[in-house]
Amino acid sequence: MGKLEGKVAAITGGTRSIGRGMADAFLAEGAKVVVNGRDPEKGAAAVAEMGGPDRVAFFAGDASKQATVEGLVDFTVDHFGQLDIMCLNSGGVINTAPVFMMTDEEWNLEIDWNLNHVFWGMRKALQHMMPRDTGRILVTSSAEGKAGKAGLPGYNTTKHAVNGLVKAASKEVGTTGITINSLLPGLIETDIVRATGPDSAVAMGLESYQAMLDLFTKESAIKKCNTVEQVAAVAVMLASDAARNITGCMFPIDGGTLPY
Repeated sequence: MGKLEGKVAAITGGTRSIGRGMADAFLAEGAKVVVNGRDPEKGAAAVAEMGGPDRVAFFAGDASKQATVEGLVDFTVDHFGQLDIMCLNSGGVINTAPVFMMTDEEWNLEIDWNLNHVFWGMRKALQHMMPRDTGRILVTSSAEGKAGKAGLPGYNTTKHAVNGLVKAASKEVGTTGITINSLLPGLIETDIVRATGPDSAVAMGLESYQAMLDLFTKESAIKKCNTVEQVAAVAVMLASDAARNITGCMFPIDGGTLPY
């Protein structure tokens, strides 16, 4: 028996990077999983790679849209009969600009993708979980949700905000069997980071992508990047019965970067 045997999980941004790592880890522990992503072809490939339609399903859509996030919850319940674990994982660095140069459009996109998507998904998941008095909600925040970097105001602000939402919501459902926690990864050199990293480096006043990697690793105790697998291992623990009394917490997975 795996730690998550008989459980059903839904993951926004679940076809690659941290979300895919969570999906693989949950499946290894016996769960069924619905992964969300924008690209149906990538979704179909992910389902085939992860074990086929009996245990994995794909829900296509842009997680910065309310209809997608809420639709993922309904699809999961309709497809597998229940929702036990909601992973609100989509998001990232979208726009890199100092505050005085950021447009309203850029700011609002950061809010929708990194913050509103968490609110929409959390609210909808709770509506399914509360009648059953059981459930796990995990939010992928960031070490920057407790710290902050120049040039990334939208990302830093929204990651701070989701941590506040986790704290507030966990108090509201604390007497039920539902727990709500956030994960605070440090820098992980995924395909997403490699794509956005050069622009982020410039916005942070650094001369190169490598300089950005060097800065983040220098700040950590382990002096190297973190991995998707390390984040997924913490997600499994928080999704399991072992974490039934852990709620409203922020879990740094940052190699000792944060001072508290």
